[in-house]
Amino acid sequence: MKLSRLPGKPGQYLPLVLLWLVLVLLMPRTAKFGYDYRKGSPWKHENLIAQFDFPILKTEEQILEEKSKSDGGIVPYYRYATDVANRNIKAAEGLDLGVLKAPVVGEIRSLYERGIVSDAGVKTDKKGDPNAVLFIQREKRAVQRPVTEVYKESAARAKLVADVGAKYPYINVDSILRAAGVYDLIVPNLVYDKQMTALTHAESASYISPTSGFVNRGQLIVSEGEMVTGEIAQMLDSYKVEYEANMGYTGPRILFWLGNALIALALVLIFYLIIYFSNPAIFAEPNRYLYLQLVFLLLTVTALVIGKAAPDFLYMVPFTLGATFLHAFFKPKVIVPVYIVSLIPLLIFCEGGPVLFVMFLVAGLCGFYSFQFFNRGWHQFLSAAVVFVTLLITYFGFRFIDAVSGNPYREVAFLFLGSLLSVAGYPAIYLFEKIFNLVSNSRLVELTDTSNSTLRELDHRAPGTFQHSLQVMSMAEAAARSIGANVLLVRAGALYHDIGKMNNPACFIENETLIPGGKGYHSGLSPEESASRIIRHVTDGLEIANRIGLPKVITDFIITHHGTSRTGFFWNTYLQAGGDASQVKAFTYPGRKPRTQEQVLLMLCDSIEAASRTLTDYSAASVDAFVEKMVAGKMNEGQMEEADLSIKDLVTVKNVLKQYLVQVHHERVEYPENKTNK
Repeated sequence: MKLSRLPGKPGQYLPLVLLWLVLVLLMPRTAKFGYDYRKGSPWKHENLIAQFDFPILKTEEQILEEKSKSDGGIVPYYRYATDVANRNIKAAEGLDLGVLKAPVVGEIRSLYERGIVSDAGVKTDKKGDPNAVLFIQREKRAVQRPVTEVYKESAARAKLVADVGAKYPYINVDSILRAAGVYDLIVPNLVYDKQMTALTHAESASYISPTSGFVNRGQLIVSEGEMVTGEIAQMLDSYKVEYEANMGYTGPRILFWLGNALIALALVLIFYLIIYFSNPAIFAEPNRYLYLQLVFLLLTVTALVIGKAAPDFLYMVPFTLGATFLHAFFKPKVIVPVYIVSLIPLLIFCEGGPVLFVMFLVAGLCGFYSFQFFNRGWHQFLSAAVVFVTLLITYFGFRFIDAVSGNPYREVAFLFLGSLLSVAGYPAIYLFEKIFNLVSNSRLVELTDTSNSTLRELDHRAPGTFQHSLQVMSMAEAAARSIGANVLLVRAGALYHDIGKMNNPACFIENETLIPGGKGYHSGLSPEESASRIIRHVTDGLEIANRIGLPKVITDFIITHHGTSRTGFFWNTYLQAGGDASQVKAFTYPGRKPRTQEQVLLMLCDSIEAASRTLTDYSAASVDAFVEKMVAGKMNEGQMEEADLSIKDLVTVKNVLKQYLVQVHHERVEYPENKTNK
């Protein structure tokens, strides 16, 4: 009774290909820092040597402390003399220094790159202050640098001798450099600009350098097994920032792109398999299929884009809203795995990914379940409160184990704003509902309100049919709950499946009281005429549904609640009267066989509820045999051959329907006649 699980239309794969391309294009262009570390824990990797020069960035606490102590001194402005550096580097390249030539030229180039001033030092009013800074203009760009990062002439020469001498300890480097006149090539290339210093004083008065030192290429940052102290963690954080910003992946670019493509393919494949194994019927519903991909794409793209452009704001992104968007149109068995997979890019590519992944996973699932109870009006804020409290608990759990190091006040404020956004973004569901022609749970709740005009009209014009629909709804709801089907959907389908009977209510036995004199409607009609009028309630129902704008997912119940079965009573009457068996089409409903669980449940409950009115014995044994016979009849007719219902679920449904009928028609106590004393 299962649908074929393998979708065969190429159009079902094209959106997946487009989804894969979008993910590949949005994935980071540089590799992440490939080391995991935590302050207070041992370094678990091999010795880490700096591959390049990088500044040590100050922490926010250090910057705030320095700002509170800042007295707003004057920041000097220097210009980088490119001609001086180029001329002296070229002169060094022309010297005959033997094996010392390459290291000497490289060292001179490095010294000029950092900048050299006269031995009088930088003209700052903060002599000796390690936090003093200066402006350096190179070509058309001016940058702020700590004073400690530039060299005095004598310090530059000393560094030149020390670094080259360390590489060649058996050579008297100092004598060779003096004899060759190398020291004469070490002159200031930073020129003080008094006028610009005055112009920039107002802006630079409150400037605090973001760096607190420098690590040279080749310097040991941390050794294997060494405890990661606060100072080492600060160096690692700074190295990580510089690595991801300017270096990153150093291998062949084709392999990097291939890696991203394979990761994206894995995500898309998991997404496809979730649908394939949880609800393959989605493949046959293009609107729901595309909407599911849209939500998946929104979550993954948001993680990739915000994680690249402004990672600090990831705490404020309402990822939990994705679970709510899914909840409006899908069952939990689809919602939960799709939501989890949508958060994987957050885990892989974003700063602090494991923390963010766990936080939003737990909060999203809690929000999803709480939203089932708090989903109307101001109650949505209760759902947002659940999300915020869950995020807060998870956040501080990671905070206490030192897995989070950002500003707690800012991050908690971001989490609070993100929780509010999860409420503010909820109305987008109605937009998606309109764009994709879907039916949300809120819309289903409105449709099942028996006070709406359509159902009131059904009750007025065909009261027996209305009562039958209510009974079918109760039965189908109980059956749907037992197997995890969509309860709201099956309730709505049950209430509207027979609205076509409003056009000719007296034609149906449940409304026979509407006929004056008690004369049967079908007396005097041929079996063909009776069957035609009975069958017509399906097409009449579709016309009414289209006129009042019922969603397609509801009109499908009108089409499938009889499937392609026959009007049994009149067909048998026709045959017994010697009718031609080849004319079966005139007695067959113009519908189609049910496919979804909900459509199957409605078909079974509709036929069982109607036929159960003919029973005289409602004992457990009698009801058991009756239900088994009705279900077997539908199966023998082939009405359930396209149904997405397993044998296990069918057994569960039959047991629920048997219990329902027994409970509804249980024997009642016969009260004795009240005799009055005379």
